[in-house]
Amino acid sequence: MGEIEDGEAGHITTDVQGQKCALVYECTAPESVSGKDNLSFLNAVLKNPVCKLYRFPTSDNKWMQIREQMSESILSFHIPKELISLHIKEDLCRNQEIKELGELSPHWDNLRKNVLTHCDQMVNMYQDILTELSKETGSFKSSSSKGDKTLEFVPINLHLQRMHVHSPHLKDALYDVITVGAPAAHFQGFKNGGLRKLLHRFETERRNTGYQFIYYSPENTAKAKEVLSNINQLQPLIATHADLLLNSASQHSPDSLKNSLKMLSEKTELFVHAFKDQLVRSALLALYTARPGGILKKPPSPKSSAEESHPQDQPPPMRRQDSIPHHSDYDEEEWDRVWANVGKSLNCIIAMVDQLIERDGSSEGSGSGDNDGEKDPSLADSITSHPTEDWYEQLHPLILTLKDCMGEVVSRAKQSLTFVLLQELAYSLPQCLMLTLRRDIVFSQALAGLVCGFIIKLHTSLHDPEFLQQLHTVGLIVQYEGLLSTYSDEIGMLEDMAVGISDLKKVAFKIIEAKSNDVLPVITGRREHYVVEVKLPARMFESLPLQIKEGQLLYVYPVLFNVGINEQQTLAERFGDVSLQENINQENFELLKEYYRVFMEKMPPDYISRFQEQNDLKGLLENLHQNIQAKKRKNVEIMWLAATICRKLNGIRFTCCKSAKDRTSMSVTLEQCSILRDEHQLHKDFFIRALDCMRSRQTRGALSESEDPETGCLTDNKPTSRHFYPVALLLVSSHLLVVWLILSLALLLAKYQ
Repeated sequence: MGEIEDGEAGHITTDVQGQKCALVYECTAPESVSGKDNLSFLNAVLKNPVCKLYRFPTSDNKWMQIREQMSESILSFHIPKELISLHIKEDLCRNQEIKELGELSPHWDNLRKNVLTHCDQMVNMYQDILTELSKETGSFKSSSSKGDKTLEFVPINLHLQRMHVHSPHLKDALYDVITVGAPAAHFQGFKNGGLRKLLHRFETERRNTGYQFIYYSPENTAKAKEVLSNINQLQPLIATHADLLLNSASQHSPDSLKNSLKMLSEKTELFVHAFKDQLVRSALLALYTARPGGILKKPPSPKSSAEESHPQDQPPPMRRQDSIPHHSDYDEEEWDRVWANVGKSLNCIIAMVDQLIERDGSSEGSGSGDNDGEKDPSLADSITSHPTEDWYEQLHPLILTLKDCMGEVVSRAKQSLTFVLLQELAYSLPQCLMLTLRRDIVFSQALAGLVCGFIIKLHTSLHDPEFLQQLHTVGLIVQYEGLLSTYSDEIGMLEDMAVGISDLKKVAFKIIEAKSNDVLPVITGRREHYVVEVKLPARMFESLPLQIKEGQLLYVYPVLFNVGINEQQTLAERFGDVSLQENINQENFELLKEYYRVFMEKMPPDYISRFQEQNDLKGLLENLHQNIQAKKRKNVEIMWLAATICRKLNGIRFTCCKSAKDRTSMSVTLEQCSILRDEHQLHKDFFIRALDCMRSRQTRGALSESEDPETGCLTDNKPTSRHFYPVALLLVSSHLLVVWLILSLALLLAKYQ
């Protein structure tokens, strides 16, 4: 009864009376999404598709057709290469800024040399990894390569799992899940835990450091990086707009002059605002104490000399900076004057432009009538004194003054904030850089999956105006389903994964028009803030809302819910600690609830009213919270509720385990069959058979119940006879476990005695 579509296919009949579900055919031709543009783009991102077609009966004894497609993504290697190139550029820039700190006391100079030596080694290692990755021609990294050093940045088994449902009564539907191995630093190992534990331990040790270092909190270090990034971006922009202003002046164009002045004012105000933070003041003082003898390059002004006897006016030091002496010859107000000079220079330029435009208007008026000479005599005198006034000559000195003042501010701020970064690197150098490397590795794997999921979601929903409105108004929820246990090495993997997914909050997307056939995404930014530029063909780009076409940044909100389901989780729940999983689930539930609150506030009322009629999200959220609080063993209801909420919020779904193979495939197929049952009226008697058919590796015929492999605790409605072997194994393994515990205890006692 199976119908064959175009292409090669293996025809297999379906035995309705025997109640067996059959695989109709297999092929390697991808399905079209919506138009040739979409298909050509996805073909540039997805590779090696494998498709299967099934036919299952509905509750009214009709047939639904299900098409499964699994595809690899070339983004598995493209995103890590983009990211590593960005890291190399950022680190080279930071190393150069550290070299340009100027003269330091012997203690700090030795620390700087040590830091630069290690940082140069790190850059060389990144360059070697990038060289090796450039040689790779595949489109995915297999689980057997997860310990390969040269492939550390590449995600494991990144695939798109798509189910296309064509049912007789309901509208066709697509269900996408991105499957990928848990983002983790497998080559680095998990002997000392994962990122969550390592970062906490590192910050605790830094906070209690000795006198030779100055402690800056992670927030202050991130702020220093942000200000440095803003400086590097704004300074050339201000210089460009200043040159445009002079160009407009030379052309004697009032309208162009006004527009150029407006842009210059906006960028300069942002520049000045960047230095209002107390961190810059404190960093300047810290750098001053690190100079030989604590002597400023410029002698204090007379005003500062008069105020030397008033140290009480000094701002309070930052946390853990009581080791910085407050020198009486240090003029804190000099920075205020240098910083304020930028704003004063801008005000002079604004005043001059207004004066020039006013004079130009007055001179035009005097030439058009005889009575204009009866106006203000002082204005008439000024016009007479400049009969052929050159706007360029009037503005050029002011522009030079602005650039000089800005250069002085940039020089001082860059050095002081770079000194802040030196503190982070100087303490526990190898550990600090290894943590940075580990975090980069985990983030690279997580980002590759996220970009893949975002692009696929964008193209699937490109013609959905409500989705596009949600995209630029609220952002997208990205839900990760973790299946890692809280036992042995997988604890470290879960700790890595939690930090890597949390770091995705630093990512924003920007959609641009593709100018060539190269539609692969481009990454810009720095470690604390990344922008992924997604390219769309012209016809697809034109269909986007105006806000997105104008370059508005689009944000994602990642959440992770983890439930261990394998036999190691059984050991962890009986003899170990599952608090890590409980804490992660609780923390991410709060993030999900906050996204829902923002979603309900920002989306239009008419959309919210329709949305609430179709989705009982509030009830689902309450149910999810109750299940998280219940602390039930292997509570797979958490996964199902989180996935349902994500789909109803138009989110992106991920499923992860150690290698994205056994546990992931069990979860995805169970989810697919549950969707068919709950959303598309799959016949209740065929649920297990449909599950068996999807999980079968055989390509011909249906599976009998005795041929179905053991699928773990995810499936709870299998025949009782199937549990005999696992129960017997559990009885034997429990005795072995007791023996193992006794031997381990004996070894520990012998070790410590």
